[in-house]
Amino acid sequence: MTPDSPAFSEPTPTEAIRVIGRFEAGRGIPDAMRSDVRMLGQLLGQVLREAGGDDLFEDVERLRLATIQAYEDHSSDAFDRAAAIADSFTIARADEVARAFTCYFHLVNLAEEHQRVRVLRERAGQAPSTGSGAQATDTVAGAYARLREEVGDDEARRRLDGLRFHPVFTAHPTEARRRAVSSSIRRLSELLTQHDAASAGGSEEHRARRRMLEEIDTLWRTAPLRAQKPSPTDEVRTVMGVFDETLFTTVPHVYRRIDDALRGEESGATAPVVPAFVRIGSWVGGDRDGNPFVTAAVTREASQIASDHVLRGLERALDRIGRTLTLAADDTPPSAEVTALWERFAAAEPTVADELAARSPDEPHRRVVLVMARRVAATRRGDEEGYTGPEELLAELRTVQSSLVAAGARRHAFGGVQHLIWQVETYGFHLTELEVRQHSQVHAKALAELEAGGPISTQTEEVLEVFRAIADIQRDRGLRAAGRYVVSFTQAASDLANVYELARHALGDDAPVLDVVPLFETFADLQAAPGILAEAVTFPEFRERMAATGNRLEVMLGYSDSSKDVGPVAANLALYTAQEKIARWAQESGIELTLFHGRGGALGRGGGPANSAILAQPPHSVDGRFKLTEQGEVIFARYGEPAIAMRHIDQVAAATLLASSPTVEERTSRAAARYAEVAATMDAASRERFFALVKAEGFAPWFATVTPMEEIGLLALGSRPARRGLSVESLEDLRAIPWVFAWTQARINLAGWFGLGTALEAVGDEELLTEAYGEWPLLRTMVDNVAMSLAKTDERIARQYLALGDRDDLAALVLDELALTRRWVIRLTGGEGLLENKPVLQRAVQLRSPYVDALSLLQLRALRALRSAPEQPEGSGADAEQQRLLLLSVSGVAAGLQNTG
Repeated sequence: MTPDSPAFSEPTPTEAIRVIGRFEAGRGIPDAMRSDVRMLGQLLGQVLREAGGDDLFEDVERLRLATIQAYEDHSSDAFDRAAAIADSFTIARADEVARAFTCYFHLVNLAEEHQRVRVLRERAGQAPSTGSGAQATDTVAGAYARLREEVGDDEARRRLDGLRFHPVFTAHPTEARRRAVSSSIRRLSELLTQHDAASAGGSEEHRARRRMLEEIDTLWRTAPLRAQKPSPTDEVRTVMGVFDETLFTTVPHVYRRIDDALRGEESGATAPVVPAFVRIGSWVGGDRDGNPFVTAAVTREASQIASDHVLRGLERALDRIGRTLTLAADDTPPSAEVTALWERFAAAEPTVADELAARSPDEPHRRVVLVMARRVAATRRGDEEGYTGPEELLAELRTVQSSLVAAGARRHAFGGVQHLIWQVETYGFHLTELEVRQHSQVHAKALAELEAGGPISTQTEEVLEVFRAIADIQRDRGLRAAGRYVVSFTQAASDLANVYELARHALGDDAPVLDVVPLFETFADLQAAPGILAEAVTFPEFRERMAATGNRLEVMLGYSDSSKDVGPVAANLALYTAQEKIARWAQESGIELTLFHGRGGALGRGGGPANSAILAQPPHSVDGRFKLTEQGEVIFARYGEPAIAMRHIDQVAAATLLASSPTVEERTSRAAARYAEVAATMDAASRERFFALVKAEGFAPWFATVTPMEEIGLLALGSRPARRGLSVESLEDLRAIPWVFAWTQARINLAGWFGLGTALEAVGDEELLTEAYGEWPLLRTMVDNVAMSLAKTDERIARQYLALGDRDDLAALVLDELALTRRWVIRLTGGEGLLENKPVLQRAVQLRSPYVDALSLLQLRALRALRSAPEQPEGSGADAEQQRLLLLSVSGVAAGLQNTG
C-alpha cells in the first residue's frame, strides 16, 4: 500500500496539531522545556521551508505525525503507514528527511540539557545547609556529613583528604556527530540562555531568536558526516576543547562549592578543607592497542598539546587574578618571602621589573603574581627563565597566600589565589596524565625478536620508541605527565614483567619510571586476576615502585570484552566477584588498591549512572578512589556544560566517599552473602542462554546481516579501526564498541540485556527476587540499567531488522528473550511499563522514541536496498546513495538515543 491509499488517508492540519500536542502533553514535559522544544522546532521548520521549500517541510511533518500515531496506538496499520511513507521518498528526499530529524534531535537534546541546567541553577540558588540531617548524600557535603555521623570527625576528615576521582578520556570512536555540529549546538545553547534572560517581546528576545534561526540554518547546512576519519592528533585537539571551554575553570568551582556547603560563611576566609581531588587522565594519543596510527611521535605531540593548553590557561588565570590584587603595601604589607621573590626577579630581568613596578606602584602582591604569569609563559616557550616544574609555581603561590593571610587579606588568600592553587594541584603543567596502552601479545612478540638477536621489525622498533617518548615527557613535564602503562589482555604475570624488560631494552638504566597496570578483560582473565597479581607484586620492579608510592597498586577491569565474552549478566557478576577477591587480597597484603573501571557509554559496556554503580561495589574495592574511562558522546554529555559537569563530579565524588562507609559496606556485604545462590543460578542460566545465541553456527555473519555492523565501520568516527581483522567470521574478530553500536542501531540493544530474563526465570521465586531488588545493590543496578536499555528498544522495528537474516531460529531466540526480560524487569521495578519508577528518564526516552522510529525506518529502507543489491564496484552510484542514507540515519539514531557504543 502507499500513503495515497484510502487506508492511509492524511489527517487534516488541525488533527495533526491535536495528535502532536496530545503526544507532547502526555510526556510530562516541564512547561519551560516544552516551550523551548516548541520554539526550536518551529525555527527548524522555518529553516526547512526556506532551504527546501514547503514540500520538504510537509514531507518531514507527514513522517513525524505517522510515527507518533504508530507509537501511540501500537497498531500494525499505523506502523505500516509510517513505513510506507519512509519508502515513498526519493533517495534525495530521504536524505533530506533524515538530516531534518537528526537536526531535530540535536535541538531536543539541547533543550533537555538546558532544562537540566535550569534546574541545577535553581537548586544552586538555594542556601546550602551545613546541618547533617538536611543534606542529600548525593553531594560531597552530604556524604561527608553522613560519614561524620558514622566514623567521627577525625576519620571523616582523613577520608576526605584521601578522596580521588580520576576520569580518563579516551578516543574510542563513539561520538557520531562532528565537532562542527557540536560547536554549533554550543552556540545555540548560549543563545537559548540569552533568550531566557530577555524580556518577553523585547528587542533582546527578538535578537536572540533571529540569531538562533541563523545558527539552526548553519546546523542544517553543515555536512553531518565527516569526510574522513580524524587523525589521533585531531582527537587530542577535540578533547582539549572540553578543557578549554569547561573543565579548566569548572573543577576549582566544584571544590569551592563543596567547601561552601561544608563550612558556610567560613569558606573563602580560612583554609579550605576540600582537597584538589580530581585528576584527569587521557588515552588520547597514548592508546595504541589496535590502533596503528598512534605512534611514539603522536604520544609526544599529544603531551605537548595538552601542556600548551594548560600553561596558556594558567598564564591567563594568573594574569587575571594578579590584576585584581590591587592591594596597597600600606594596608597589606608583603612578607619578607614575597619581597625576596620580587627582588630575585628584578635582579634577573630589571627592564621588565621596572615596567611592572610602574604599572603596579606600591602593589607588591600584584606585581609578584604578574611575574608568575610571565614565568608560566616562559615555561610554555621553553625559555630559561621558566619554571622547573609545577611544584615551584605552587611554592610561590603558597608564599603569596601566606603573606596575604599575615597581612589580614584572608579573603584574597583563600579566594582567587586558592583557585590558582587548586588548578595547579589538579592539572600541573601537563593537564592530563597521559597513559599508554598496548596489547600483551605485541610485547611478547617484540621481546622474542629482541632476544633472538637478529634484525628487529618496524613494529618492535616502535614499541621501544614509546618508552623513549615516555622518558622524554617525564623529563620535560614530570612523572605525573606520563608513566602509567596499561597492558591489554593480561593473562599472566609475565605479561607485566615484559613491559619493564622492554623498557630496559629501549633505554637501559635510563628507563622511565613506570606504573604497569594490568587490564583483565575476559571472563577467564577476571577469574585468574588475584593469582596473577599475587605473583606480579613479587617482581623486583613492582616491589621497588610500590615502595616508592606507599604500597600503591592500580588494576584495570574491562567491561566491554567480558560482556561480549559471556553476556551482560554473567559479566556483571564476574566483575563483582573479581573486585571482591582482588580487594580482599589487597587488604590482606597491606596494598592501597585503585581499581580502574574500563566502562563505556553504552549499557552493554558498563555504562549507566556512575554513582549508583559505585555504591554497588564490593567492600574495600573503592576506599575513596574511583577511576574510570570516559569516551565519545559521554565526555561531552558529562563535561561539556559547566553546570552539568559540576553536578556530575559532585555526585560521583560523593558516591566514592560514601561507598566505604560502614553502613554501605555492611549492606553490600550482607546482600552479596544472602543472595549468593541467586547469583550462581543467574550466572549459569544467563551464560547458557547467551552461548545458545552467539555460539550458534553462522551467528557472526547473521549478526552482520541483521544489523548495520559492516556499514558502521565506514563511519569516520575515530582513528581506531572497528575490527581486528579484514572480516568478521567470529565474535572474537569484532571490537566491543561496534558490537554494542550495531545492536543499538537495530533498536534491539541486545548487548545490554540479553540473558537477564532467563536468569531471573531460572531463579523463579518472584518474592525472593523482589526482596533482592530492594536489598542487593548489584541486582538493583543491573535491573535498572536493563530497564533503561529495554526502554530504548522497539520490538516492531527490531523484527524488521531480524527479518533481514534468513535465520528464524536466531530471530525467535532474540525476541523470546526480549519478551521474557521485559516481563521480569517490569515485575521487579513495579508499575505497568518500563521506567515508571524513573519518570524523568522515562520522559526523555518517550519524547524521542517516535522520532527515532522515523530514522530507523529510513535506515531499514537503505539497509534492505544494500542487502538485496547485486555486487557493484565500490562507490558506484546507487550503492553510494543508499550507503550515504544509511550513514545519515546512523548518525541521527545515535543522536536520538543519546548513545552509540
